[in-house]
Amino acid sequence: MEPSSLSSVAEGIPEGEGGQSSVPSAFSAGPPRPAVQSPLKKYSPLDWLDYFDEEVDVAIPGTNNVFHVYKAGSEGPVVFCLHGGGYSGLSFALSASKIKEKARVVAMDLRGHGKSIADNELDLSIETLRDDVLAVLKTMYGDSSPAIVLVGHSMGGSVAVHVAAEKALKSIYGLIVVDVVEGTAVASLVHMQRILASRMQYFHTIEKAVEWSVKGGSLRNPESARLSVPSTLKYDDSKKCYTHRTPLEETEKYWKGWYEGLSEKFLSCPAPKLLLLAGTDRLDRSLTIGQMQGKFQTVVVRSSGHAIQEDVPEEFASIVLSFISRNRIGPRGVEICLPGTVEEWLIGWGSKRIHRVMVRDISLPCVSTLPWLHQIAS
Repeated sequence: MEPSSLSSVAEGIPEGEGGQSSVPSAFSAGPPRPAVQSPLKKYSPLDWLDYFDEEVDVAIPGTNNVFHVYKAGSEGPVVFCLHGGGYSGLSFALSASKIKEKARVVAMDLRGHGKSIADNELDLSIETLRDDVLAVLKTMYGDSSPAIVLVGHSMGGSVAVHVAAEKALKSIYGLIVVDVVEGTAVASLVHMQRILASRMQYFHTIEKAVEWSVKGGSLRNPESARLSVPSTLKYDDSKKCYTHRTPLEETEKYWKGWYEGLSEKFLSCPAPKLLLLAGTDRLDRSLTIGQMQGKFQTVVVRSSGHAIQEDVPEEFASIVLSFISRNRIGPRGVEICLPGTVEEWLIGWGSKRIHRVMVRDISLPCVSTLPWLHQIAS
């Protein structure tokens, strides 16, 4: 074709803005493609304020220890959450956002974890961890503690059992232990150093750490990983990268103490108990007998990994709230349901004489027993 012919063809084609041809292309005929989310944004940290309501530092009188806690909710009993080794209080963030609709939630960073500060952060003996929790509860609530349901995951489950078994706090009305059984835990300790050594130790960015936790299988819920993993890291200035906040490999001498004798202690706790498992963990003889005798409730969640509260937070929250409802745990203790209008109520307390309680012209669907039953019985 002659150049003049080419020019005439070009002149016959309408132009768009900027002189660009507006002739439709086969490659632009399809619908617009959705934006691809970058890996950094996919695993970027989330703000805990979208799940908890506030964070506070609890300074223990007479010590240099300051424990960091996250709080949510304003009504109902306190669900006091204790995380596992290497985790943090934010491990319960997604669950807390569901539980706080009907109960209060307090999640504590244990010694050597998260934002808590202690004199000896490597002292993770079960006695020290137990005493830390009791000190935090005493400092927060004094002698007027609300009803407390202890919830502990993994190592935190052992701490919760030891706190409840100590019987130093009369306001513990429930105990939930998450995915820890003595026999299985003790048997796994021989492999623990190898497991810790095989995990990735250093991360160039927080996003890489979150990605590793999800793709490595330790956490199955990316949203929860984006919330909790950043609080389990610290920045190493010498290596110019992030590493694990808690050097668990240096605490080996305490590991057996976390789990030995745990079954008997669990059964000895007077409060209602729930054992929440992520699989068909084999119960030892004591637990099997205790379960047959109805001493505790067992729930198995098969769609989760070890961190049930992170992997399936909605189901976890539902189980916790059902436990509270089943055992009638109110903000001040166990609630006893009464008729609408009560003129007179007779209460027998052990071998003591019958006490007459006059309640006139009051409509009480439920009454919490804790504040005044002890007063009546005295």
